[in-house]
Amino acid sequence: MSRIDESKEFIPVRIAVLTVSDTRGLAEDRSGDTLVQRLTEAGHHLADRKIVKDERAEISVQLRTWIADPEVDVVISTGGTGLTGRDVTVEAHRDVYEKEIDAFGTVFTMVSFQKIGTSAVQSRATGGVAGGTYLFALPGSTGACKDAWDEILKWQLDYRHRPCNFVEIFPRLDEHQRRK
Repeated sequence: MSRIDESKEFIPVRIAVLTVSDTRGLAEDRSGDTLVQRLTEAGHHLADRKIVKDERAEISVQLRTWIADPEVDVVISTGGTGLTGRDVTVEAHRDVYEKEIDAFGTVFTMVSFQKIGTSAVQSRATGGVAGGTYLFALPGSTGACKDAWDEILKWQLDYRHRPCNFVEIFPRLDEHQRRK
């Protein structure tokens, strides 16, 4: 159940979009385009956008680069979450996570199941946190990107969403690093 508290002010977040593909360039990146369109229409800022090959090390390096960038609050990747040998995005994400958001994959599967039935079991969508940055790995299809944004991320990245949302806990994501 998604509820917006209109008495609160919207707080835009800075989102980087990463497409993982051996074959796509910006001109063919419909899933990346879908995410950029949706996040900007929602009032957020596109912090950066890149395409990298399906190589675990390359993906991890790009994620770490954005985690270290104070101008990036959230990273959403698309592609490489399936079951084939070249699908290494989930492993790259987990290489950098400090904490995994286990329920993100579960809720994504629930949303997908309503659209594509049992084929939803083939996705390994994941979410996590590192260095005070949220990271989400989505499948490469435009439909999956639409579903993840429209049904989950749109709400959780809106400070006005109740009963809780990801934005309101930004200041506490790295509190363990300040306790010394």
